[in-house]
Amino acid sequence: MDSFNQFLSVYFLQTGMGWAAIGGVAAMMFGCIGSAMGIRIASGQAAGVLSEKPELFSKLLVLMALPGTQGFYSFICMMFIASNTNMINANGYNPDTAVNCPPVVGLALMFVGICVGLVQYWSARYQGETSAAAINLVGRHPQESGRAILLPALVETYALVGLLAGILMTIFITKPKVFAEPAIKIVTSKGIVKWDLNK
Repeated sequence: MDSFNQFLSVYFLQTGMGWAAIGGVAAMMFGCIGSAMGIRIASGQAAGVLSEKPELFSKLLVLMALPGTQGFYSFICMMFIASNTNMINANGYNPDTAVNCPPVVGLALMFVGICVGLVQYWSARYQGETSAAAINLVGRHPQESGRAILLPALVETYALVGLLAGILMTIFITKPKVFAEPAIKIVTSKGIVKWDLNK
């Protein structure tokens, strides 16, 4: 029990590394689940069309794959959180490469990761449904494949907006002088914890 309490203290109270890690993992989890569901929806529709018109496979492949991009966007968000908190290069034996993530920053990054993940999840599902409709269009009118791809691409726009918002918020939150310093000053003035904001 003591070791578990120590774990909670180190990763969630003394530092925000645990919260930040939850945010990165949540972004990845929601994005990948949404992409898998979106591809399944689009592929199910494509399988029906290809059973009658197998020659359309090359035109339907992009429409089937489009909902998979949200998984990559979530991966980018996760890596951005990890790199900006120095998790990737962290070394407990070297103070210069240690994680410098106060709890307030970790909590904020957790919410960023969850929100980006939810945006990717729902946009992937909706894009899968839109791709299925576009596949149905191509199945009936193969010459409209160029226009059909624009339908799911419109949904993709908001997955990109969510990713960009996550990246910008991560940059803003991990700048100590901008975001963390006011909250940390309140905490340190009471002698609860000390943080080096110049690292």
